[in-house]
Amino acid sequence: MAWYAYCITEQTSLGARFRRPLPIENLRGLGGTPVFAYPSGEFAVIVSPYVRDGQLQQTAILDHARVVSECFRTATVLPFKFGTIFDNDEALRRSVRANRKAFMETVSRLRGKAEMHLKLFVRDGWVHTASDDAALPSTAGGEYLTRLREKAFRDRERQSKARTLSVQVHKLFHPLEADVTCKKVDSGGMLIDIAHLIDHQSLEKYQNRYNSATRQLKGCQLTVSGPWPPYHFMPGNLRQIS
Repeated sequence: MAWYAYCITEQTSLGARFRRPLPIENLRGLGGTPVFAYPSGEFAVIVSPYVRDGQLQQTAILDHARVVSECFRTATVLPFKFGTIFDNDEALRRSVRANRKAFMETVSRLRGKAEMHLKLFVRDGWVHTASDDAALPSTAGGEYLTRLREKAFRDRERQSKARTLSVQVHKLFHPLEADVTCKKVDSGGMLIDIAHLIDHQSLEKYQNRYNSATRQLKGCQLTVSGPWPPYHFMPGNLRQIS
């Protein structure tokens, strides 16, 4: 039997050690399938039975996130990437054994912690005319080189602005760890996505700092969500075995 995997947690978080897949009552997975805790050493992999019948539907993304979030309410979880499937029991057990050390270290590092997600939208003050971001000329020449230099200059300025804001945000929130991405948006400006790792006990303090940041970061539109499972703070060297 193939298994669809949502996340991994410690067996002890489920109340006791067990030897066979344990049904998790009142929780349904992809397409309403039952959810089990599959034991492997000191860990339990949260899974659903899976039949390969083509690509996963878009609704499965929401099902995946919902199961991980429900488990996160009562335990430290390490989320698997959406679409992680083990072809059989042995493949699942081999994967846990191969990554046992990384799982143990990560569970220890993330115990009692949560992820908060900030979005900062910054209007691009350097783009003064609609023609600034127009497509480059299709032929080489003086105009092409001039436009290329202008584009490179604007990109460097955006990156510099994003770095400055990221440092400022880090000082305001004091997260344990941060993961930052930045992209230009069609509406003119840039969107900075920031994931912060914080202690669960610091949620109220984090919210207060967010309220303060909305007043201090002039010219930025801020939104916050969370707490979430620590999607952005998983180890990057896991061995993929299926």
